[in-house]
Amino acid sequence: MAGAKRRLMFVPTKSFCTTGEAEKKPEGKKKPPNAQKTFGSIGRKIPQRILHVISENGDSLGNMHRGDVIRLMNDRDLKLVPLRENEEPPVYRLMTGKQIHEEQLKRREKQKASSKAGPVQLKELTFSAAIAKHDLETKIRQIQQWIDKKHHVRISVQQRNVADGPEKMLAVFDQIVATMPEKATYLSQPRVVKEGKSTCVLRHMSDKEASEYRKMEKEKQTDILKEEHGNQTTESSELQ
Repeated sequence: MAGAKRRLMFVPTKSFCTTGEAEKKPEGKKKPPNAQKTFGSIGRKIPQRILHVISENGDSLGNMHRGDVIRLMNDRDLKLVPLRENEEPPVYRLMTGKQIHEEQLKRREKQKASSKAGPVQLKELTFSAAIAKHDLETKIRQIQQWIDKKHHVRISVQQRNVADGPEKMLAVFDQIVATMPEKATYLSQPRVVKEGKSTCVLRHMSDKEASEYRKMEKEKQTDILKEEHGNQTTESSELQ
């Protein structure tokens, strides 16, 4: 009818979607590329069929099928922790719940320590080879404070007269390092950079280096005691 009112019809602007759009899922939050993976058990859902297994005591058990690993976990009441998943075969370790907890605590403490340490700074100190004993002790205390803070320390020793030859200047560096056993070591060995001037750079020892140093010193003391005991035995036999 000419006089009839027209009704409005609402038509959806998009009545269909493509297959690609239908399968598209909303993206979740992406993890930063440098995010550290959490250390812990992966349960019994092992993605790989064959893996290299380390026992709870740190011994290698060789390559094992995941089924055998799960049976071992059940028998010993152990958990499986990934160590190096990108290797072929991937490396996992069997651990107790207590071992995992202790390792997690260690990693947290290490992370806290590294965040507090801040960037390594290079400190510099210059003095004469003829420096007085009291002044040298003051310089050494300053160096010790920097080393304790894990800074690098460049030390330059200048020759004051002919008597202060390279040997005397280089001996000063060893004298300084000797005051900080289990702490300081050379980042850059002592050397003569130009006539009348020698330099070196010190740094803090790593935990491994400090451990090796203590072991070496202990072996030295053992050798000294053995030598003294041998001398005493020789003297006793000569007196008889």
